[in-house]
Amino acid sequence: MGQQIKATALILAASRRGPADEVAKIQNLSHKCLVVIDGMVMLERVVREIKAAKDIDRVFVSIESRELLESVPALKEMLDAGEIHYLPSEDNLFLSVKGAAETIDNPWPLVISTGDNALHTSEMVDHFTAEIGAEPIDSAVAMTPSDVILKAYPDGKRAFHELKDGGWSSCNLYALMNEKALTAAKVFEGGGQFGKRPKRIMAAFGLWFMMLYKFRWATIHQLAGLLSRRWNMKLRVVRMPFADAPIDVDNPGDFVRTEEILQSRRAAQ
Repeated sequence: MGQQIKATALILAASRRGPADEVAKIQNLSHKCLVVIDGMVMLERVVREIKAAKDIDRVFVSIESRELLESVPALKEMLDAGEIHYLPSEDNLFLSVKGAAETIDNPWPLVISTGDNALHTSEMVDHFTAEIGAEPIDSAVAMTPSDVILKAYPDGKRAFHELKDGGWSSCNLYALMNEKALTAAKVFEGGGQFGKRPKRIMAAFGLWFMMLYKFRWATIHQLAGLLSRRWNMKLRVVRMPFADAPIDVDNPGDFVRTEEILQSRRAAQ
């Protein structure tokens, strides 16, 4: 029997490339998450959706400076009202998560997302938090099966993690239920982006995992079981039934596609 949880949200919004980022260049900005997409700053959109999720209590944004948040009027209002909180980002994703866990009073469970997931909705976050409260776990990762995505976007060109049970795509939505789960977060010390840099899979997860992954010898849940044993903790993959959940804004093509989806959502309301 699951239990309703109240989670702390951490939105990672620091920029790896700064003004050199292809998306930031579209509007000559310092951070891609500050671009305006379909009439709203992307980070503001992400914050609003996460704030609206029923199981999210506090919301923290990890970025280089408070001034960056205050440069967006709506986010400054939320900061001043204590509706969201600023955290200074660290040198990499793992250190930012670790720093947040050490700074926030009683942070668990910690639900982590990123500032470029402009298509995430409160409904998606609600689904994820309901699932992580359904059984005792230490950490979780949200993944969408390729058939869900291709049914909605048959012409979409996406790189899936192809496994024994089909293709999967990461949704950039994670949960750490306790301090023990920081072991899992440590895999992002090298920067993540595993689908684009297979060597990082080897470094982060080990040779046997790499073999099972490369040759499609295991299902996604079997891989989660392997990592659970390797890290001595319970890792769960949460299946997300949302085609838009894995789409983030990594490049100008993603920007255009994301804006089109947001516009079609508005038209359907």
